[in-house]
Amino acid sequence: MKKLTLPALLMLSFCSVFAQNGQPAPTSIANNGKVWASLYQQRAAEYKALCFQAYNIARLRLDAALKKHHAKPYAVVTDIDETLLDNSPYTAGRAINNQDFDATTWKQWTAKGICDTVPGAPSFLKYAASKGVAVYYITNRDEDERAGTAKNLKLYNLPYNDNTHLILKTTTSSKQTRRLEVLKTHEIVLLCGDNLPDFDTLYDAPFTGQSRNEVTEQLKKKFGSKYIVIPNAGYGDWENAIFNHKYTNAQKDSVTKAQVKTFQ
Repeated sequence: MKKLTLPALLMLSFCSVFAQNGQPAPTSIANNGKVWASLYQQRAAEYKALCFQAYNIARLRLDAALKKHHAKPYAVVTDIDETLLDNSPYTAGRAINNQDFDATTWKQWTAKGICDTVPGAPSFLKYAASKGVAVYYITNRDEDERAGTAKNLKLYNLPYNDNTHLILKTTTSSKQTRRLEVLKTHEIVLLCGDNLPDFDTLYDAPFTGQSRNEVTEQLKKKFGSKYIVIPNAGYGDWENAIFNHKYTNAQKDSVTKAQVKTFQ
């Protein structure tokens, strides 16, 4: 997939803050942050290194598990967006024009089935499949995104790309019911995700940032053991916790100024 060069990104960012009459348009700290996060995701070798680190650990944990007796066949459960597929071009495209997430344009994006992959993810999932480990894709994409999602998985020859193993959202964003369905037939040896509700039902409730941190402290031994976390600074439930489900740019900017630590 063609990605914008840094000069092009900077020029688009410059142009986006001016209205057609030459007067400065209102800018958003939140959207500027999303552009910066997308740039990091697309360009930073450190981001790639973090992803490789996560999936290298996943492979080590899988190898160790395969040496143990297990009554049920093993399965790996993975999220899709920002865990397997890279949607940063969509995020950057909206944010650089000072626009919020929009469900209609999001589905236009996913229907194309052209997302790049997160570094290390395809090779790990193919490795798991080569060891006889089933792969379940549990995603909060909607059912009407199935065709585009399957097309994108097929683009990279990802394993278990069928209706049984590609499990989309139906009634609720909580993934617990769908994980329990997998557990009826398989033992889940690893869960991969970028958002904490990808791992545990304890994260499903509406939370403040502090209480999410308390749950994370409670579950700390599972991270890097059973829970494999992929970095995503662009979006996620961490935003909801910080902004208390306030979604306008003005609200987000006000909360950001109030909560971020600064030095003057």
